[in-house]
Amino acid sequence: MTALPTTTRVAVIGGGFTGLAAAYELAKAGIDVTVLEADSEIGGLAGAFDVAGEKLDRFYHHWFTNDREVMQLIDELHLNEHVAINPTNTGVWFANHFFKLSTPGDLLRFTPLCFTDRIRLGLLALRARKVKNWMELEGKTAAEWLKELGGEQVYKVVWEPLLKGKFGPVADDISAVWFWNKLKLRGGSRGKGGEERLAYFKGGFVALAESLSIQLKRLGGRVLTNTPVQRFERIDGKFHIETPAGLLIADEIIATPALPLIAGMIQHWAAPDYLAKLNRIHYLANVCLVLELDRSLSKTYWLNVNDPTFPFVGVIEHTNFEKAETYGGRHIVYLSKYLPHTDALYSMTADEVLDFSIPYLQKMFPEFTRDWILRHHVWKARWSQPVVEKHYSQLIPPEQGPVPGMTLASMAQIYPEDRGTNYAIREGRKTGRAVAARLLA
Repeated sequence: MTALPTTTRVAVIGGGFTGLAAAYELAKAGIDVTVLEADSEIGGLAGAFDVAGEKLDRFYHHWFTNDREVMQLIDELHLNEHVAINPTNTGVWFANHFFKLSTPGDLLRFTPLCFTDRIRLGLLALRARKVKNWMELEGKTAAEWLKELGGEQVYKVVWEPLLKGKFGPVADDISAVWFWNKLKLRGGSRGKGGEERLAYFKGGFVALAESLSIQLKRLGGRVLTNTPVQRFERIDGKFHIETPAGLLIADEIIATPALPLIAGMIQHWAAPDYLAKLNRIHYLANVCLVLELDRSLSKTYWLNVNDPTFPFVGVIEHTNFEKAETYGGRHIVYLSKYLPHTDALYSMTADEVLDFSIPYLQKMFPEFTRDWILRHHVWKARWSQPVVEKHYSQLIPPEQGPVPGMTLASMAQIYPEDRGTNYAIREGRKTGRAVAARLLA
């Protein structure tokens, strides 16, 4: 285990992809850099656990074929052989029935909508991709914009259940910009037949994070886990960073955690209006139930649940994308729920979450029984999804912190795109290069 140094040129708070990518760029420039990660492993939301000797993501992960930043990094690290790109089966659960929605042909057969509305739904995605100036959408909610594009019935059947399932009590606050970006991404990740194609990193996304960490260390950087930052302050031109392992003094800081966590680190000296800005953006938590099953639930990889009575927004059968043989023949299913951290489900134990979930799964899959379950896991993330409201660009704090040498690079600042591995890498590398250029000027 690497000991905490007494000094470093740049301290990067957070060992997720943003922090690691920033530190990688600094190390490439020959700058002494130290990553401080509070958890016992790196990766942030891309953390993993063991299933039959294979690493599996705690929270489901994939990326789109048009996500260039992650592909460029993988190429740079010579890890292309770990990438799997496959067509995926996407479906919808609506009115107690399954509907396949992977190709344009599936859309034309989507009987919950009349034929005219099916055409409207297909055209909606095309119209969304033609939006050139996303700023024009900032003053609209997703609900308002989707109704404009596809009509009331398309919104009611397709989009409203997904918005409410994802964002719950804040669904009506979500900006049109957030939804526009989702449609643009998915529409641009398709094969010649119109089928959606997604990519996955074999060994889990944590394997990519670990490879990046190894390369960073080869370049002279440090990555310290189990090293939470309690507080930091700029004194006489240097940052004094307090951790349980001791004091670290740095010339510059790059802070990547959730904005309210950063606020907590600087609340003893930062101005109240700046702290208020960091605390202004709201976050949803996530509860993810992962099931190891002895058989498959269905042939669908990504099943959107368009039923407001169902507590999970999606049922993701990972082994319809990555083969079950990878996990000793076990079939892996994720059930994901975004929710306020005050929701009762967030406080439940793993067994309680399972007991709560089984009746809903049995309603959807009547043949499913508890005997199918070999193991179950529940993972929770308090700061999982920033709530992207109208005029979100005005809420985001600038990258430059309130004192010289302090840079913010959190997932809440990724905009107009939504948080995700590809954009975390992009923002991290951009930040690292900018800090390096300033230090070497």
